Amino acid sequence: MTKKGFLPALALGCLMVVACTPRQPRPAQDAPTRKVLLTVLAGQSTSDAGIEEMINDLLRTRYPDVELEWERMDWGERFEAQMQAKLASGEVPDITVGKAQDVATYVPTGNIAPAPAPLVAHISPVALPAVTVKGRVYGLPYNAFYQGVFYNKDLFERHHVQPPTTPAQLASLVRTFTAEHVTPFAAHFEEDWYVGNIVMQFAVGDVFSREPDWGDFFRGRKASFSDSAAFQRVFTTARQIREQSWPDALLIGQSECDERFAKGQAAMYVTGSWTLQTISAVNPRMHVGIFPFPNQAGDAKLLFEPNMTFMKSSRSEHADAVDKVLEAVFESRDLASQIFDFTKTSSMLKNIGPDVPLLIQPDIDRYLRAGQVTDVTVGNTQLIWSFQEEVASRLQDWLRDKASLQSVLDYADQNRALSAP
Repeated sequence: MTKKGFLPALALGCLMVVACTPRQPRPAQDAPTRKVLLTVLAGQSTSDAGIEEMINDLLRTRYPDVELEWERMDWGERFEAQMQAKLASGEVPDITVGKAQDVATYVPTGNIAPAPAPLVAHISPVALPAVTVKGRVYGLPYNAFYQGVFYNKDLFERHHVQPPTTPAQLASLVRTFTAEHVTPFAAHFEEDWYVGNIVMQFAVGDVFSREPDWGDFFRGRKASFSDSAAFQRVFTTARQIREQSWPDALLIGQSECDERFAKGQAAMYVTGSWTLQTISAVNPRMHVGIFPFPNQAGDAKLLFEPNMTFMKSSRSEHADAVDKVLEAVFESRDLASQIFDFTKTSSMLKNIGPDVPLLIQPDIDRYLRAGQVTDVTVGNTQLIWSFQEEVASRLQDWLRDKASLQSVLDYADQNRALSAP
Protein backbone atom coordinates (compact mmCIF):
# COMPACT_ATOMS: atom_id res chain seq x y z
CA MET A 1 0.00 0.00 0.00
CA THR A 2 1.34 3.35 -0.99
CA LYS A 3 1.42 6.28 1.40
CA LYS A 4 -1.25 7.95 -0.72
CA GLY A 5 -3.60 5.01 -0.25
CA PHE A 6 -2.70 4.56 3.43
CA LEU A 7 -3.79 8.02 4.63
CA PRO A 8 -7.42 7.83 3.47
CA ALA A 9 -7.70 4.39 4.97
CA LEU A 10 -6.29 5.62 8.27
CA ALA A 11 -8.73 8.52 8.32
CA LEU A 12 -11.62 6.17 7.59
CA GLY A 13 -10.51 3.91 10.42
CA CYS A 14 -10.43 6.84 12.80
CA LEU A 15 -13.92 7.90 11.79
CA MET A 16 -15.18 4.38 12.39
CA VAL A 17 -13.63 4.34 15.87
CA VAL A 18 -15.24 7.67 16.71
CA ALA A 19 -18.59 6.58 15.37
CA CYS A 20 -18.55 3.35 17.35
CA THR A 21 -17.44 4.88 20.65
CA PRO A 22 -20.38 5.88 22.92
CA ARG A 23 -20.53 9.65 23.49
CA GLN A 24 -19.68 10.57 27.08
CA PRO A 25 -22.22 12.93 28.74
CA ARG A 26 -20.95 16.38 29.60
CA PRO A 27 -20.53 17.12 33.30
CA ALA A 28 -23.72 18.69 34.62
CA GLN A 29 -23.36 22.39 35.39
CA ASP A 30 -24.75 23.72 38.67
CA ALA A 31 -28.00 25.55 38.08
CA PRO A 32 -27.75 29.19 39.18
CA THR A 33 -29.12 29.73 42.68
CA ARG A 34 -32.26 31.79 42.65
CA LYS A 35 -32.30 34.22 45.55
CA VAL A 36 -35.39 34.85 47.62
CA LEU A 37 -35.98 38.58 47.87
CA LEU A 38 -37.70 39.76 51.05
CA THR A 39 -38.99 43.29 51.48
CA VAL A 40 -38.29 45.10 54.76
CA LEU A 41 -39.96 48.33 55.86
CA ALA A 42 -37.84 49.79 58.65
CA GLY A 43 -38.91 52.79 60.69
CA GLN A 44 -35.67 53.87 62.32
CA SER A 45 -34.89 55.92 65.38
CA THR A 46 -31.93 58.28 65.43
CA SER A 47 -29.44 55.64 66.52
CA ASP A 48 -30.61 52.83 64.20
CA ALA A 49 -29.29 53.93 60.80
CA GLY A 50 -26.61 51.43 59.78
CA ILE A 51 -27.89 48.28 61.48
CA GLU A 52 -29.30 47.07 58.15
CA GLU A 53 -25.78 46.54 56.79
CA MET A 54 -24.88 44.50 59.86
CA ILE A 55 -27.88 42.25 59.24
CA ASN A 56 -27.07 41.99 55.53
CA ASP A 57 -23.50 40.89 56.35
CA LEU A 58 -24.82 38.18 58.65
CA LEU A 59 -27.22 36.85 56.02
CA ARG A 60 -24.55 36.73 53.28
CA THR A 61 -22.77 34.18 55.43
CA ARG A 62 -25.70 32.41 57.00
CA TYR A 63 -28.27 32.39 54.20
CA PRO A 64 -26.72 33.57 50.92
CA ASP A 65 -29.88 32.54 49.04
CA VAL A 66 -31.89 35.22 50.86
CA GLU A 67 -31.61 38.92 50.13
CA LEU A 68 -33.30 41.81 51.94
CA GLU A 69 -34.65 44.82 50.09
CA TRP A 70 -34.67 47.57 52.71
CA GLU A 71 -36.90 50.61 52.70
CA ARG A 72 -35.67 52.82 55.54
CA MET A 73 -37.16 56.00 56.94
CA ASP A 74 -37.43 58.03 60.12
CA TRP A 75 -39.92 56.31 62.40
CA GLY A 76 -41.33 59.50 63.87
CA GLU A 77 -41.71 61.39 60.61
CA ARG A 78 -42.71 58.94 57.85
CA PHE A 79 -43.12 55.38 59.05
CA GLU A 80 -46.82 55.35 59.88
CA ALA A 81 -47.87 57.04 56.64
CA GLN A 82 -45.75 54.67 54.57
CA MET A 83 -47.02 51.61 56.41
CA GLN A 84 -50.63 52.69 55.98
CA ALA A 85 -50.04 53.29 52.26
CA LYS A 86 -48.59 49.81 51.81
CA LEU A 87 -51.45 48.17 53.66
CA ALA A 88 -53.96 50.06 51.53
CA SER A 89 -52.27 48.94 48.31
CA GLY A 90 -51.82 45.33 49.43
CA GLU A 91 -48.00 45.61 49.35
CA VAL A 92 -47.45 44.28 52.85
CA PRO A 93 -43.70 44.10 53.65
CA ASP A 94 -42.41 40.62 54.39
CA ILE A 95 -40.77 42.04 57.52
CA THR A 96 -41.66 45.25 59.30
CA VAL A 97 -39.29 46.82 61.82
CA GLY A 98 -41.10 49.36 63.94
CA LYS A 99 -41.54 49.88 67.66
CA ALA A 100 -43.38 47.72 70.16
CA GLN A 101 -46.26 50.18 70.23
CA ASP A 102 -46.90 49.51 66.51
CA VAL A 103 -48.12 46.00 67.30
CA ALA A 104 -51.38 47.32 68.77
CA THR A 105 -51.92 49.44 65.66
CA TYR A 106 -51.25 46.89 62.92
CA VAL A 107 -52.30 43.52 64.34
CA PRO A 108 -56.02 44.40 64.01
CA THR A 109 -55.50 44.88 60.25
CA GLY A 110 -54.83 41.15 59.89
CA ASN A 111 -51.49 41.76 58.17
CA ILE A 112 -49.19 40.71 61.03
CA ALA A 113 -48.57 37.05 61.81
CA PRO A 114 -47.91 35.68 65.30
CA ALA A 115 -44.20 35.56 66.07
CA PRO A 116 -42.57 32.11 65.85
CA ALA A 117 -42.65 30.54 69.31
CA PRO A 118 -38.96 29.47 69.36
CA LEU A 119 -37.97 33.10 68.79
CA VAL A 120 -40.34 34.45 71.43
CA ALA A 121 -38.33 32.36 73.87
CA HIS A 122 -35.35 34.65 73.21
CA ILE A 123 -37.20 37.80 74.32
CA SER A 124 -36.94 39.24 77.81
CA PRO A 125 -40.28 38.80 79.65
CA VAL A 126 -40.44 42.53 80.47
CA ALA A 127 -40.77 43.30 76.75
CA LEU A 128 -43.59 40.86 76.00
CA PRO A 129 -46.68 42.67 77.37
CA ALA A 130 -46.25 45.49 74.85
CA VAL A 131 -46.31 43.07 71.89
CA THR A 132 -48.99 40.67 73.09
CA VAL A 133 -52.54 40.84 71.75
CA LYS A 134 -55.21 38.51 73.14
CA GLY A 135 -52.59 36.19 74.56
CA ARG A 136 -50.48 35.89 71.39
CA VAL A 137 -47.11 37.55 70.74
CA TYR A 138 -46.93 39.41 67.42
CA GLY A 139 -43.70 41.39 67.69
CA LEU A 140 -40.11 40.58 68.58
CA PRO A 141 -38.46 43.50 70.45
CA TYR A 142 -34.69 43.56 69.98
CA ASN A 143 -33.44 46.55 71.92
CA ALA A 144 -34.73 49.37 74.10
CA PHE A 145 -34.17 52.99 75.00
CA TYR A 146 -34.29 54.29 78.55
CA GLN A 147 -35.88 57.69 78.95
CA GLY A 148 -35.78 60.27 81.69
CA VAL A 149 -33.52 63.14 82.67
CA PHE A 150 -29.87 62.80 81.71
CA TYR A 151 -27.71 64.83 84.08
CA ASN A 152 -24.11 65.97 84.21
CA LYS A 153 -22.76 64.31 87.37
CA ASP A 154 -19.75 66.62 87.53
CA LEU A 155 -21.97 69.72 87.55
CA PHE A 156 -24.22 68.18 90.19
CA GLU A 157 -21.22 67.37 92.41
CA ARG A 158 -19.68 70.80 91.87
CA HIS A 159 -22.88 72.53 93.00
CA HIS A 160 -23.57 70.02 95.80
CA VAL A 161 -27.00 68.91 94.54
CA GLN A 162 -28.71 65.56 94.13
CA PRO A 163 -31.20 64.22 91.55
CA PRO A 164 -34.68 65.42 92.59
CA THR A 165 -37.70 63.21 93.19
CA THR A 166 -40.43 65.87 93.53
CA PRO A 167 -41.42 68.93 91.46
CA ALA A 168 -40.49 71.17 94.42
CA GLN A 169 -36.99 69.69 94.56
CA LEU A 170 -36.63 70.11 90.81
CA ALA A 171 -37.70 73.77 91.03
CA SER A 172 -35.12 74.36 93.76
CA LEU A 173 -32.47 72.69 91.61
CA VAL A 174 -33.33 74.93 88.65
CA ARG A 175 -33.01 78.02 90.86
CA THR A 176 -29.60 76.87 92.06
CA PHE A 177 -28.22 76.35 88.57
CA THR A 178 -29.75 79.57 87.27
CA ALA A 179 -28.17 81.55 90.11
CA GLU A 180 -24.81 79.99 89.25
CA HIS A 181 -25.24 80.89 85.54
CA VAL A 182 -25.59 77.25 84.51
CA THR A 183 -28.30 76.46 81.94
CA PRO A 184 -30.64 74.03 83.73
CA PHE A 185 -31.92 72.11 80.68
CA ALA A 186 -30.65 71.21 77.24
CA ALA A 187 -33.57 71.12 74.77
CA HIS A 188 -34.25 71.14 71.03
CA PHE A 189 -37.70 72.45 70.27
CA GLU A 190 -37.11 72.82 66.55
CA GLU A 191 -38.54 69.31 66.15
CA ASP A 192 -42.14 68.28 66.85
CA TRP A 193 -41.08 64.74 67.75
CA TYR A 194 -39.05 66.03 70.70
CA VAL A 195 -42.06 67.90 72.06
CA GLY A 196 -44.20 64.78 71.63
CA ASN A 197 -41.59 62.63 73.34
CA ILE A 198 -41.12 64.72 76.46
CA VAL A 199 -44.88 65.31 76.78
CA MET A 200 -45.43 61.53 76.85
CA GLN A 201 -42.65 61.14 79.41
CA PHE A 202 -44.43 63.62 81.68
CA ALA A 203 -47.82 62.06 80.93
CA VAL A 204 -46.71 58.57 81.93
CA GLY A 205 -45.61 59.95 85.29
CA ASP A 206 -48.67 62.06 86.02
CA VAL A 207 -51.53 60.57 83.97
CA PHE A 208 -51.07 56.97 82.85
CA SER A 209 -49.38 55.82 86.04
CA ARG A 210 -52.69 56.65 87.78
CA GLU A 211 -55.14 55.89 84.96
CA PRO A 212 -53.63 53.38 82.51
CA ASP A 213 -56.86 53.45 80.46
CA TRP A 214 -57.09 57.24 80.22
CA GLY A 215 -57.04 57.09 76.41
CA ASP A 216 -60.03 54.75 76.39
CA PHE A 217 -61.90 57.09 78.73
CA PHE A 218 -60.94 59.99 76.47
CA ARG A 219 -62.37 58.30 73.38
CA GLY A 220 -65.48 57.34 75.36
CA ARG A 221 -65.94 61.03 76.27
CA LYS A 222 -65.48 60.30 79.94
CA ALA A 223 -62.31 62.38 80.00
CA SER A 224 -60.87 65.29 78.02
CA PHE A 225 -57.72 67.35 77.77
CA SER A 226 -59.66 70.51 78.62
CA ASP A 227 -60.92 69.00 81.88
CA SER A 228 -57.68 67.25 82.83
CA ALA A 229 -55.62 69.24 85.32
CA ALA A 230 -52.93 66.57 84.99
CA PHE A 231 -52.57 66.98 81.24
CA GLN A 232 -52.56 70.75 81.57
CA ARG A 233 -49.64 70.42 84.02
CA VAL A 234 -47.92 68.13 81.50
CA PHE A 235 -48.15 70.79 78.77
CA THR A 236 -47.09 73.54 81.18
CA THR A 237 -44.06 71.48 82.16
CA ALA A 238 -42.95 71.37 78.51
CA ARG A 239 -43.13 75.17 78.41
CA GLN A 240 -41.08 75.38 81.60
CA ILE A 241 -38.37 73.26 80.00
CA ARG A 242 -38.28 75.69 77.09
CA GLU A 243 -37.96 78.65 79.47
CA GLN A 244 -35.19 76.93 81.43
CA SER A 245 -33.09 76.12 78.37
CA TRP A 246 -30.96 78.18 76.00
CA PRO A 247 -32.45 81.27 74.34
CA ASP A 248 -32.27 79.52 70.95
CA ALA A 249 -33.80 76.22 72.10
CA LEU A 250 -36.72 76.76 69.71
CA LEU A 251 -34.32 76.88 66.77
CA ILE A 252 -31.95 73.94 67.25
CA GLY A 253 -32.24 70.23 66.44
CA GLN A 254 -31.19 67.10 68.24
CA SER A 255 -27.61 66.87 66.95
CA GLU A 256 -26.74 70.36 68.11
CA CYS A 257 -28.47 69.83 71.44
CA ASP A 258 -26.77 66.48 72.08
CA GLU A 259 -23.38 67.98 71.33
CA ARG A 260 -23.89 70.98 73.61
CA PHE A 261 -24.97 68.75 76.47
CA ALA A 262 -21.96 66.48 75.91
CA LYS A 263 -19.73 69.54 76.16
CA GLY A 264 -21.19 70.50 79.52
CA GLN A 265 -23.31 73.44 78.38
CA ALA A 266 -26.39 72.38 80.39
CA ALA A 267 -26.93 70.48 83.63
CA MET A 268 -29.88 68.29 82.57
CA TYR A 269 -31.55 66.99 79.43
CA VAL A 270 -34.97 65.32 79.14
CA THR A 271 -34.14 62.69 76.55
CA GLY A 272 -33.46 59.01 75.98
CA SER A 273 -30.48 56.72 75.54
CA TRP A 274 -30.38 57.51 71.80
CA THR A 275 -28.36 60.54 72.96
CA LEU A 276 -25.55 58.25 74.11
CA GLN A 277 -24.26 57.86 70.53
CA THR A 278 -23.32 61.54 70.39
CA ILE A 279 -22.06 61.67 73.97
CA SER A 280 -19.80 58.68 73.31
CA ALA A 281 -18.42 60.38 70.19
CA VAL A 282 -18.01 63.89 71.63
CA ASN A 283 -17.14 63.19 75.27
CA PRO A 284 -16.76 59.44 75.93
CA ARG A 285 -15.51 60.07 79.49
CA MET A 286 -18.46 62.20 80.46
CA HIS A 287 -19.91 61.37 83.86
CA VAL A 288 -23.57 61.22 82.93
CA GLY A 289 -26.47 59.73 84.84
CA ILE A 290 -30.23 59.40 84.45
CA PHE A 291 -33.20 59.86 86.78
CA PRO A 292 -36.99 59.82 86.24
CA PHE A 293 -38.60 63.20 85.61
CA PRO A 294 -40.30 63.98 88.96
CA ASN A 295 -44.08 63.60 89.02
CA GLN A 296 -46.61 65.17 91.39
CA ALA A 297 -46.74 62.12 93.66
CA GLY A 298 -42.97 61.86 93.95
CA ASP A 299 -42.96 58.23 92.79
CA ALA A 300 -41.92 58.59 89.13
CA LYS A 301 -40.29 55.64 87.43
CA LEU A 302 -37.56 55.43 84.84
CA LEU A 303 -39.07 54.69 81.44
CA PHE A 304 -37.98 52.14 78.91
CA GLU A 305 -39.24 51.88 75.34
CA PRO A 306 -38.84 48.69 73.31
CA ASN A 307 -37.36 50.07 70.11
CA MET A 308 -36.49 47.85 67.12
CA THR A 309 -39.39 45.40 66.97
CA PHE A 310 -39.56 42.84 64.16
CA MET A 311 -42.98 41.86 62.81
CA LYS A 312 -43.70 39.09 60.29
CA SER A 313 -46.23 39.55 57.51
CA SER A 314 -49.20 37.21 57.48
CA ARG A 315 -49.34 37.70 53.68
CA SER A 316 -45.76 36.78 52.78
CA GLU A 317 -45.20 34.24 50.02
CA HIS A 318 -41.86 33.36 51.64
CA ALA A 319 -42.84 32.65 55.23
CA ASP A 320 -40.09 30.05 55.69
CA ALA A 321 -37.42 32.49 54.46
CA VAL A 322 -38.76 35.15 56.83
CA ASP A 323 -38.44 32.71 59.71
CA LYS A 324 -34.84 31.93 58.69
CA VAL A 325 -33.95 35.62 58.67
CA LEU A 326 -35.53 36.27 62.06
CA GLU A 327 -33.83 33.18 63.46
CA ALA A 328 -30.45 34.41 62.24
CA VAL A 329 -31.00 37.89 63.69
CA PHE A 330 -32.23 36.78 67.10
CA GLU A 331 -29.78 33.94 67.64
CA SER A 332 -26.54 35.69 66.68
CA ARG A 333 -24.55 36.94 69.65
CA ASP A 334 -22.03 38.62 67.38
CA LEU A 335 -24.77 40.63 65.67
CA ALA A 336 -26.26 41.60 69.03
CA SER A 337 -22.88 42.84 70.25
CA GLN A 338 -22.44 44.88 67.09
CA ILE A 339 -25.89 46.46 67.24
CA PHE A 340 -25.89 47.21 70.96
CA ASP A 341 -22.43 48.74 70.81
CA PHE A 342 -23.29 50.83 67.74
CA THR A 343 -26.72 52.06 68.87
CA LYS A 344 -25.80 52.41 72.57
CA THR A 345 -29.09 50.73 73.48
CA SER A 346 -30.17 48.16 76.02
CA SER A 347 -30.97 44.56 75.18
CA MET A 348 -34.44 43.06 75.03
CA LEU A 349 -32.90 39.60 74.53
CA LYS A 350 -32.41 37.03 77.27
CA ASN A 351 -28.82 36.60 78.40
CA ILE A 352 -27.39 38.86 75.69
CA GLY A 353 -26.39 42.42 76.46
CA PRO A 354 -23.91 45.08 75.37
CA ASP A 355 -20.26 44.08 75.68
CA VAL A 356 -19.49 47.58 76.96
CA PRO A 357 -21.89 48.88 79.66
CA LEU A 358 -23.77 52.06 78.81
CA LEU A 359 -22.58 55.26 80.43
CA ILE A 360 -25.86 55.38 82.37
CA GLN A 361 -25.93 51.64 83.18
CA PRO A 362 -25.22 51.98 86.94
CA ASP A 363 -28.29 54.19 87.33
CA ILE A 364 -30.43 51.91 85.15
CA ASP A 365 -29.42 48.94 87.28
CA ARG A 366 -30.25 50.82 90.48
CA TYR A 367 -33.78 51.67 89.32
CA LEU A 368 -34.30 48.12 88.05
CA ARG A 369 -33.33 46.68 91.43
CA ALA A 370 -35.74 49.07 93.14
CA GLY A 371 -38.60 48.17 90.81
CA GLN A 372 -38.74 51.79 89.61
CA VAL A 373 -38.90 51.11 85.86
CA THR A 374 -41.97 51.05 83.61
CA ASP A 375 -42.69 50.61 79.92
CA VAL A 376 -43.65 53.87 78.19
CA THR A 377 -45.79 51.77 75.85
CA VAL A 378 -48.54 52.05 78.48
CA GLY A 379 -49.09 55.59 77.20
CA ASN A 380 -48.11 55.07 73.57
CA THR A 381 -50.81 52.47 73.02
CA GLN A 382 -53.46 54.68 74.63
CA LEU A 383 -52.58 57.72 72.50
CA ILE A 384 -50.83 56.61 69.32
CA TRP A 385 -47.82 58.43 67.99
CA SER A 386 -49.50 60.15 65.03
CA PHE A 387 -51.98 61.76 67.44
CA GLN A 388 -49.19 62.73 69.84
CA GLU A 389 -47.27 64.36 67.01
CA GLU A 390 -50.30 66.34 65.79
CA VAL A 391 -50.92 67.65 69.30
CA ALA A 392 -47.20 68.40 69.67
CA SER A 393 -47.33 70.46 66.49
CA ARG A 394 -50.14 72.57 67.98
CA LEU A 395 -48.29 72.76 71.26
CA GLN A 396 -45.34 74.24 69.38
CA ASP A 397 -47.57 77.19 68.46
CA TRP A 398 -48.19 77.80 72.15
CA LEU A 399 -44.49 77.44 72.99
CA ARG A 400 -43.80 80.11 70.35
CA ASP A 401 -46.57 82.35 71.72
CA LYS A 402 -48.61 81.99 68.53
CA ALA A 403 -51.60 80.29 70.14
CA SER A 404 -53.23 79.79 73.53
CA LEU A 405 -53.01 76.69 75.68
CA GLN A 406 -56.79 76.39 75.49
CA SER A 407 -56.62 76.15 71.70
CA VAL A 408 -54.21 73.22 72.04
CA LEU A 409 -56.51 71.47 74.51
CA ASP A 410 -59.51 72.07 72.25
CA TYR A 411 -57.66 70.69 69.23
CA ALA A 412 -56.83 67.49 71.10
CA ASP A 413 -60.43 67.06 72.24
CA GLN A 414 -61.81 67.70 68.78
CA ASN A 415 -59.57 65.00 67.28
CA ARG A 416 -60.00 62.28 69.87
CA ALA A 417 -60.99 59.77 67.17
CA LEU A 418 -57.43 59.98 65.80
CA SER A 419 -55.92 58.84 69.09
CA ALA A 420 -56.90 55.17 68.88
CA PRO A 421 -54.55 52.37 67.75
